[in-house]
Amino acid sequence: MTLRSQDPRIAIIGGGIAGATAAVHLGELGLNVVLMEKSAGLVSGPPICHLHAGGNLYREIPEQQCIDLLEQSIETVRLYPHTLNVRPTLIAIPQSDLGQPEEILPRLVTIQNAYRKLVEQDAANQVLGAVDNYYRLYQREELERLAQQQQANPPQSDDEWVIPFAQHADLTQLKYPVVLVQEYGWSVFRLAASVDLTLEALPNCQVMLRTELVDATFQDHQWRLTYLDAQGERHTQTVDYLVNACGFETGRVDDMARHHRQRLVEFKAAYVTHWPACHQWWPEVIFHGPRGSEDGMAQLTPYADGTFQLHGMTESITLFADGLVASTPTSAQPQLPLYLQHKIERGWPMSAQKDRTVRAIQHMSRFVPSFDNAEFAGTPLFGAQQIPGDDVTLRAADVSFEANQYARLEVVKGSSALRAARQLVAVWQLKPDAGELSIEAEHPCSMAFTAQQVEQQAIRLCHARGYPAALAKVYGL
Repeated sequence: MTLRSQDPRIAIIGGGIAGATAAVHLGELGLNVVLMEKSAGLVSGPPICHLHAGGNLYREIPEQQCIDLLEQSIETVRLYPHTLNVRPTLIAIPQSDLGQPEEILPRLVTIQNAYRKLVEQDAANQVLGAVDNYYRLYQREELERLAQQQQANPPQSDDEWVIPFAQHADLTQLKYPVVLVQEYGWSVFRLAASVDLTLEALPNCQVMLRTELVDATFQDHQWRLTYLDAQGERHTQTVDYLVNACGFETGRVDDMARHHRQRLVEFKAAYVTHWPACHQWWPEVIFHGPRGSEDGMAQLTPYADGTFQLHGMTESITLFADGLVASTPTSAQPQLPLYLQHKIERGWPMSAQKDRTVRAIQHMSRFVPSFDNAEFAGTPLFGAQQIPGDDVTLRAADVSFEANQYARLEVVKGSSALRAARQLVAVWQLKPDAGELSIEAEHPCSMAFTAQQVEQQAIRLCHARGYPAALAKVYGL
C-alpha cells in the first residue's frame, strides 16, 4: 500500500476500544493513521465482558437504544469474528425486586423483529443464532425438570445451557418466567489481540504506545500536536484530522482543543473469581435489582476453567459512592477523586481488591448459594467510563463533530466503536466509496487471522497484564 504525500494524516488520541477500532477501520481503508496511547497496550480500559446485542441488561433504556445496541453489536462481531464466547444469558427478576418479567417481554419481541429484519437484509448479520431462537422463556416447573438432568459437554441446546442454573440457583427467590436471550460473552483480551494483530499488519498505521499528548493547536488548517514519548522527551507532529478517543479522559483533549462538552465519568470495577466446585458450562446470569442499592443487579459472567467475572451494582462492589463525576463550565474533564485516579494509574491495594471481591461473591451467593465457596482469582477489571451529556442511563452513543476537523468518539459500550469509526469516514468524506463493500470485504487484514492466532495472542496479553489465561480462552460453542 503506497501512501502519497498529499494523503491526509489522521491522529487518533487514545487506544481503547473506540480509538483502536477507528485505527483498524481507517487503516483498512488505506488511510494514513497515527494512533497515540499513553499506556503500554491497546484496549485496556473499563471491563468489557458482554455483547449488548439488544440491551436486555438495561430495563431503564428506551427501545430505540436497544435496537441501536443490537445493530452496533452485530457490526462489531463481523469485524472481530474471533472475540465472542457463544453462550446465552439468563435474566432473572428476584422476588425482592419491584419489576415484573412481563414488563420486558414486549421489548424482546421488538428486538427479535429488528434482528429478523437485519438478517433479511443481509444473511451475514445472523451472528446471534437463529432469529426464532433469539429468546426463550422458562417457568419454574421447566427449571425444576431440567435440574434433574445432566449437562452434555459441551451443551448442545438452550435447555442444556440452563441446567447448571436450574441446579444451583435458589428458584424460590425468583419471579417467573426467567428469560434466556442470545446475548453472548465478549472477550476483551481476544478483542485486544485482534486489534494488535491487525494494526501490526497495516503499514499505514503508526501505533505509538507510552505516548502522552500534552498540547493540540489548530493553525494553518492543520493540528499541531505536542507529545511526550516513553522517555519523557517532547516531540511535535502535524496532522490534518484529530480524533479524540481518550475514553474517560476525553475532556482533557477537549480542553486542549478548546471544544467544551458536557459529560459524566463513572468509575466501575468487575471482579475475577474461581469456583473450584464448578465443572459445568454456565450461561451468563443476570439477577436484576435497583442500581446503587444493596439489592443492585448481580451479574455472573462465565469463562473457561471455572473462572467467573462478577458485577454487583452496589456502591460496595462495582460502583463507588463518589465514582460518578461531571464536567464543569470551566473544564470538559470531570475529575475523579484522587484515590480512584490512583487506582487507574498505579493499581489497587491488595486488601481493597480482596475485600470487594469477597463482597461480590457474597452478593452472588444470595441467589446461587453454592457460589459462596468461590475464591479471589486476581486483579479486578476496572476503569472509568465516559457518558456524554448528563443522562447516566445512556448506553448507545458514538461520535460528535466540531469545527477544524476535530471529532470525539464517545463510546459508552464497546460495541458502538465500528459505527463511530464509519461516521468519521462519512462526515469527513475520507473515502468516497467506503461502505460499498461488506464489513468482511472492507477489512481483509482483520479477517486474515485464525481463531487460534487470536486466542494465543490474547493469552500472552493476559499473562503480561497479570490476569488468568481463562479470560482469554474461547468459552462456549
